Amino acid sequence: MATPPKSRGLGRGLSALMADVAVDQPSDTTSAPRRADMMVPVERIRPNPDQPRRTFEPNALSDLADSIREKGVIQPLIVRVAPEDPNLFEIVAGERRWRASQMAQLHELPVLIRDFNDTEVLEIAIIENIQRADLNPVDEAAGYRQLMDRFGHTQEQLATALGKSRSHIANQMRLLQLPTEVLDWLSDGKLTAGHARTLVGHPDAKTLAQQIIGKQMSVREAERLTKKGPAAGRSSSQPRNKEKDPDTVMLERELSAALGMGVTIDHAAGQEGGKLTISYKTLAQLDDLMRQLTGD
Repeated sequence: MATPPKSRGLGRGLSALMADVAVDQPSDTTSAPRRADMMVPVERIRPNPDQPRRTFEPNALSDLADSIREKGVIQPLIVRVAPEDPNLFEIVAGERRWRASQMAQLHELPVLIRDFNDTEVLEIAIIENIQRADLNPVDEAAGYRQLMDRFGHTQEQLATALGKSRSHIANQMRLLQLPTEVLDWLSDGKLTAGHARTLVGHPDAKTLAQQIIGKQMSVREAERLTKKGPAAGRSSSQPRNKEKDPDTVMLERELSAALGMGVTIDHAAGQEGGKLTISYKTLAQLDDLMRQLTGD
């Protein structure tokens, strides 16, 4: 089995790729569009078969097509020569513009031609997907995880290249620790990321999520609910969790955000020592923890 490449730093790696990613968002008035290398007939351009984004919202595409009819394609597509046919070009970034341009009945499009290998094409596709304005928290977190697992990037590198705070990336990735059902509700918009963060690491996350959705709780109400311990209805023979002091709870959350994993602190009042438990969901998370602790 092929192993993920070592982190390439920010040289030819993430920052160089980011410089070429044309995000599918309207350019502001202060940013000049990049000059295209050439104009290419639409029929000679094909989408990336490994594009992780499979669905394109019809109304958004229609709006983009209207804009293209009026103003044309402002930002060129990024393409590479198709590996098996030198007469075709494969989209690296900008599939939305390609689809909308066909709706607008354009015959040729401006392109920037880059010499990317298969690995770099996949990496850029994931980066472009993360930049979507309509991306849900689960897909965003999964994109960060892919960039770390497949390409060896650290949270610090992602934060620098993507213009995000490290705590934001860590907090989003913590959501992946939730049960599948809770992640589905988060993806569908039944829960917000704020609601979901209160459930990370809780043994009754699914049950509590159902209560939060059913009662349409605010994030503050969800926080109070999760601090009560096991959900109502559990057998009285099972012990209830002792209420932790606010300082311990806050420290758990800060460590969890910093590590991107579940952290539990057991500290008896009046004692100097205690127990710190770090929970990882995958071996990749364990590897990431080792890199952070050893500086490798």
